[in-house]
Amino acid sequence: MSRRVVVVTAGLSVPSSTRLLADQLAEAVTAQVTARGEGLEVEFIELRELAGELATFMTSGGVPTAGLTRVREQVSSADGLIAVSPVFTASYSGLFKMFFDALDTDALNGMPVLIGATAGTARHSLVLDHAMRPLFAYLRAVVVPTGVFAATEDFGDKGLADRVSRAAAELAVSVLSQGGYAVGFTPNAAGGPRRTAGTRIEDEVTPFSQLLEGHSGI
Repeated sequence: MSRRVVVVTAGLSVPSSTRLLADQLAEAVTAQVTARGEGLEVEFIELRELAGELATFMTSGGVPTAGLTRVREQVSSADGLIAVSPVFTASYSGLFKMFFDALDTDALNGMPVLIGATAGTARHSLVLDHAMRPLFAYLRAVVVPTGVFAATEDFGDKGLADRVSRAAAELAVSVLSQGGYAVGFTPNAAGGPRRTAGTRIEDEVTPFSQLLEGHSGI
């Protein structure tokens, strides 16, 4: 079964460090998913290409253009999301915020999300926790534990590569855990009975009183 992850990147220049980080995250997630024997489709959304449509949406009473409608549906139907923004004035960019303001309020319910940010200096690294996590928590997304911040000097550094790898593994697990896929486990690996559709887990658990049969004392 193939899964689909959408990468939203808010870089403004071409090339941009934001897109570079987004590419690294997407490649790492793809490697983690395929290593688990699953397929993954990755789709990129460059927000700078939607700047005019987002401005129109905001100033027209929330009426999306055809292009913006298509992108909104692309995000809401994904199995996972990677969201990367440059840091402006100690927070994510206005373009980044406009895009997520333009989504339906339930678009990200329960969706696994990996957050990333770039800046010229490490002084902005707290943007992940004080700005981006609260935004996606409000949207009821499930943000993976590891966010990835990259200052200019971080690119090419092993520390960044390690963070990218760890975050990618967390997103891969979250994406593959949807729909009943037991990540990291082989069905019936212990030789026990397989669970059949419609059964409850409590029906397959040995009662505690039965486990204690033949034992005495505390």
